[in-house]
Amino acid sequence: MVERTFASDAPSVAAQLFGSGLIGAREGLETGIVVMILVAFLVKSGDRGSLKWVAAGVAAAVAMVAAIFVGVRFGTSTVTGVAAELISGIASLAAVLIVTWMVLWMRTASRSISGDLKAGMAKAVKGGPVAVLALAFLAVGREGVETALLMVGYAENAGGTSWPLIGLLLGIAVAAVLTVLMYFGAVRINFAVFFKYTGVFLIVVAAGILAYGIRALQTADWLPGLTATAFDISSWFTMSSWYGTVAQGIFNFRADPTLFQVLAWAGYLVVVLTLFLRPAAEPSPRTVSDEPPAAPSAAAPHS
Repeated sequence: MVERTFASDAPSVAAQLFGSGLIGAREGLETGIVVMILVAFLVKSGDRGSLKWVAAGVAAAVAMVAAIFVGVRFGTSTVTGVAAELISGIASLAAVLIVTWMVLWMRTASRSISGDLKAGMAKAVKGGPVAVLALAFLAVGREGVETALLMVGYAENAGGTSWPLIGLLLGIAVAAVLTVLMYFGAVRINFAVFFKYTGVFLIVVAAGILAYGIRALQTADWLPGLTATAFDISSWFTMSSWYGTVAQGIFNFRADPTLFQVLAWAGYLVVVLTLFLRPAAEPSPRTVSDEPPAAPSAAAPHS
């Protein structure tokens, strides 16, 4: 059996709750905005009868996401040795790919997502209940799969505890409350600022998951360089300290990374943060006048 090479001390409860809670709040708000747009469109159009099909689609998407999360986590927790490292590494890299794509996609799609969802729902209503259910399922499922895979990679370093999942659920609960309050106009959130800073946070978290996945594949002997250590600060950087558990619990930091890990981590941050933070192209005047305003601007009005 191959001995796992990751730090043996589980990250602190506070670090796990904070990191996963912020992920849950961000991903939950993205999903909440999608559901809010669909519900507001149906209510305004007087088609309240289709709301039950939206609810069914959302419920089906949540069930699918839960099954993916449980399935992958069960697979990584019931195998040992090289197989465990291999599954952990592949799952982590898959999470990084999907999260990166979704963060960059949301950066450009946020301006048109409201209009796209409303147009899609208008067509779905004409297509019948199955079409409405399918639209809600796909819209929510897309966000949910990202969250499930991200949490699989994030929770791999949690020492087998359930705190990351608890933090995620708390974050989602907060997002659900905020979504309801936004729908009724009780609160307003500057989504441009919120998604910018949480997007940066997710990118940094994804960089840590990437490094974690590389280490796992190195341990499984699928990637070279396991013995080529970039640096070793374990003599003074104590992973069991408060700062060590925070760094490990949120960012998957370790005191003795391999050179491959460091290069991948730094390269990922430079490339993805540059793409994410670069100024967005201004839409054409026709796009501004013809397209409905994007949802992340204020609370969605209700009837």
